[in-house]
Amino acid sequence: MELLVAVDGSEESNRALAYATDIANATGGSISLIHAIEPDIYDAGGEEPISESDRRGRLIIDSLDEAEEQGQAILEEAIEFAAERGQNASGELLYGQPARNITDYAEEGPFETLYVGHRGRSERTIELLGSVARDVVDHATIPVTVVR
Repeated sequence: MELLVAVDGSEESNRALAYATDIANATGGSISLIHAIEPDIYDAGGEEPISESDRRGRLIIDSLDEAEEQGQAILEEAIEFAAERGQNASGELLYGQPARNITDYAEEGPFETLYVGHRGRSERTIELLGSVARDVVDHATIPVTVVR
């Protein structure tokens, strides 16, 4: 069983990865990790530093190099987390709109299911900012498990 896990460094995606490692370990499956970067994002304001979990709520400008570095660090941390849980995971960095890239990647690979984290934001917030998890569920052609 090949499982695909989309990670973004948030607590929610870490929970999705933990859940996926439990399933992979129980079924003798393997895990692939993906992280999509969007380097062309704009600042909506605020002076406090942005944590990875707040990143989608605050828009910032990233250079491609910075976005790649951050994305690679997120993947490396997730690979290490999976290894601690008994999985030899691989990771790949994707470029562009996350929901579209995640679903496209899932369709092209040999994956049986996809795991994503969801922050549980209000419907109003989702209307304004969108929800990667919701868009993935709407467009994926393989089963999706959303973990909160």
